Amino acid sequence: MGIGKEIARAFARAGDRLVLCGRTRELLQQAAAEVSTFEGQVTTAQCDVSRNDSVTRFVGETVRAHGRIDVLVNNAGVYGPIGTAVENDPEAWLQALEINLFGVFLMTHHVAPVMIRQGGGAIINLSGGGATSPKPRYSAYASAKSGVVRFTEICAIELAEHAIRVNAIAPGFIATRLHDETIAAAGPDAEAVRRKVEQGGDDPAQAAELAVFLAGPEAEGINGKLFSAIWDDWKGTQTQAALRRSPELYTLRRIDDLLFKEVEKK
Repeated sequence: MGIGKEIARAFARAGDRLVLCGRTRELLQQAAAEVSTFEGQVTTAQCDVSRNDSVTRFVGETVRAHGRIDVLVNNAGVYGPIGTAVENDPEAWLQALEINLFGVFLMTHHVAPVMIRQGGGAIINLSGGGATSPKPRYSAYASAKSGVVRFTEICAIELAEHAIRVNAIAPGFIATRLHDETIAAAGPDAEAVRRKVEQGGDDPAQAAELAVFLAGPEAEGINGKLFSAIWDDWKGTQTQAALRRSPELYTLRRIDDLLFKEVEKK
């Protein structure tokens, strides 16, 4: 749908072959029809990323059809229950983690061996609100997204020797169906979210452009990072050089007086 469709458009515009997956056949066909207006070849396959058998089948069919997988974009996500952790339904809380975090693990678990055999690849995970700071009333979503970022960092280290880069993107406030859920929940942040949605939110094309960059040769040496598509100057050559040089930059870390020193401004 929203961000995923925009990312698919960007890769198709670049001339790449795409396989779009999701749980709903009608939405997949609709997305493919829109994306196929560009030059990229686009096919679809139903897949529930939270189910091992579904992911196993999807990856197998993709490899049989195309012979390889060069880029994996893990974009599937749900908010899960909205409300305090005490109020949340445990089953709904767990389901959100299964889709948002376990789904990223499953896709990576099955796609990474394909990339290892072919000699490299790029994995791009979508992070989100609450990954780097507390997001009250969204504990399932935020906990999963924090997990996605740490999982990104770990896989970046584990897969580096196989020439596989793993990075994450925080896309910004994109006006999607997820925010409709926030408004419907009528919580303390509902009115603020409604105003942002009415204003149009951030442009998902920024996240899509970043995804294409991270998948390409220009991003060589940039690995295990969390990017803000909205805030970060990821196009800047100085920023890119700093990312290649610094293992701590654009990562989740505890701030303390051992690793991080406060610099007094003159």
